[in-house]
Amino acid sequence: MADTYSKLYFHIVFAVQGRVNIITNIWKDELYKYISGIVGNKDQKLIQINGMPNHIHVLIRSKPNCNLSDLICDIKSNSAKWVNSKNFVQGKFKWQYGFGAFTVSESHVEKVKQYIINQEEHHKNKTFKEEYLEFLIAYKIDYDEKYIFD
Repeated sequence: MADTYSKLYFHIVFAVQGRVNIITNIWKDELYKYISGIVGNKDQKLIQINGMPNHIHVLIRSKPNCNLSDLICDIKSNSAKWVNSKNFVQGKFKWQYGFGAFTVSESHVEKVKQYIINQEEHHKNKTFKEEYLEFLIAYKIDYDEKYIFD
C-alpha cells in the first residue's frame, strides 16, 4: 500500500485536581481555545470541547503517528501553566493525574459531539463521578474504584 489512510476518533475526559469546581464561565472559552491550539500544534484535529467547572471532554481526530498519552500530557501540562500564568484562580491550578480515553466510531461522532455540547444538561441529573463510571462500564474497562479519583 502506497499511503496510510485512517480516521481515529477519541473522546477524552479529565478532571481538575480534587474535582474542584474551579473552571468558570468567565475564562472557560479561552481555556478551550488554548487547548484547541495545543491539539492543532500537535497536528491533530479538535472536533469538540466542553465541560463543567470540574472536568472537560475533548473529541479529537488523531493521526496514527500520535501518541495519545503524550498528547494528553501536553494538553494538561501546557493548559495548567497557561491558566496559572493568567491568574484565573487563587492558588495553583492543576489537572488530576490520569484521564479517560474512549474510541469513537465514525457513525457515533455526531452523537458524541452533541453529548459534549450538552454537558450542562447531562450534569443536572448526574455527577461527574457517575458519568465517568458509566463510561468505564460501557467500554468494559476494568477498574478499581479506589484508584479512579484522588
